Amino acid sequence: MSDSDTTGSMAGRGARSASALGKLERMNKALRHEEPDRVPISDFFWGGFLRRWRTELGLPGDTDIYRHYDLDWTVTTPNMDPWIRPFETIGETPEEVIIKTGFGAVIRKSFEVPMPEMRAWDIDAFEKLERAEFDDPADPRRFLASGDNQISGVGDGFQRNSPPWIETVRSLRPDFPVYGSIIEASECLTRLVGQGNAMLWMGQEPDRMGAVIDRLGAYYLAMTRAQIGAAAGLLDGFVIWGDVAYKKSTFMSPAYWRKHFKPWVARMIELAHAASLPVIYHGCGNVAALLPDFIEIGVDAYNPLEAKAGLDVLDLRRRYGHKLAFCGNGDIRVLESGDPEAVKREVLRKLNAARGGGYIFQSDHSVTSGVSGRIYDLVVKLVRDHGRYPLRLGPYEESV
Repeated sequence: MSDSDTTGSMAGRGARSASALGKLERMNKALRHEEPDRVPISDFFWGGFLRRWRTELGLPGDTDIYRHYDLDWTVTTPNMDPWIRPFETIGETPEEVIIKTGFGAVIRKSFEVPMPEMRAWDIDAFEKLERAEFDDPADPRRFLASGDNQISGVGDGFQRNSPPWIETVRSLRPDFPVYGSIIEASECLTRLVGQGNAMLWMGQEPDRMGAVIDRLGAYYLAMTRAQIGAAAGLLDGFVIWGDVAYKKSTFMSPAYWRKHFKPWVARMIELAHAASLPVIYHGCGNVAALLPDFIEIGVDAYNPLEAKAGLDVLDLRRRYGHKLAFCGNGDIRVLESGDPEAVKREVLRKLNAARGGGYIFQSDHSVTSGVSGRIYDLVVKLVRDHGRYPLRLGPYEESV
């Protein structure tokens, strides 16, 4: 897909700023392994960081960090709950809320703690999982109506009655490249039955669990198709959320993943590419064993490349060349250190991966409340100042 084709295809679908079109060209060139004007930068941010950032930089309480820095892309999430229904409040105090969601998951959300605690699941036995019947994956309410949903509503923050997804897409599109997103079967299982149960049942009943994974894969493939259709050409890319690894390796054997999960991810990518949407796959942990598979099935870029799980983007570039673009790997532990020289060394070293395109600078997961506002301000400045092509990184240059 050429940049001129991209620009032309947006005609008649709402005005876009010159900045948005420039960012779209920058992202698309990077993902095609071409050198744009500079290395793209964006990120995912914890609410605690955003509050700290606004305070330390003396910004108004409603300042949007994406607009403040004119970041290069953003991602949106429709309602992916298997059952479309309001949250059921089990308990609520000024400090926390306990709810049941459309995944049948009981979740405790402490307002002082970044991430929620999953306590129980309606589907607590393998036979229940086999019998489960879900709402229509193409139900228009997922994309066109407001309402509660677990992924948008219960995470670092807490939100009831999330706005219609399509309205969010339209509100962002004049200023940013907007990516849609979908979970795949592994992410669904974590929310639907819990990661412990999912891995236990894979071990106890590998073939029967494989049949369940196939059904979930088909379900979220249908939801992918419906989301792309509901967007009606307003998306610029697509993210697949699919955590399948921890610090050391994959949760399940690579062979099991290849047999049961990979085919459905491949079909999701085919749908996105048929709609001219580049795909960024987000998978936490050490996925080194699966990277050749992601290359084979056409993933455009891999995110977040956790440094704390032993991944290094320069090592990966040397190993895979430009077969895969990379998005992330900025070591959040270095940013949390608050040491400007260490941060400069981390950012400029990782920018070596952008030679020839193929790199988007982000953290190796998300920007935490342990990062100061001034340090993130420095990160953006470093990428903007030193990420211009041709790259000149001085003492931090490395061959890749």
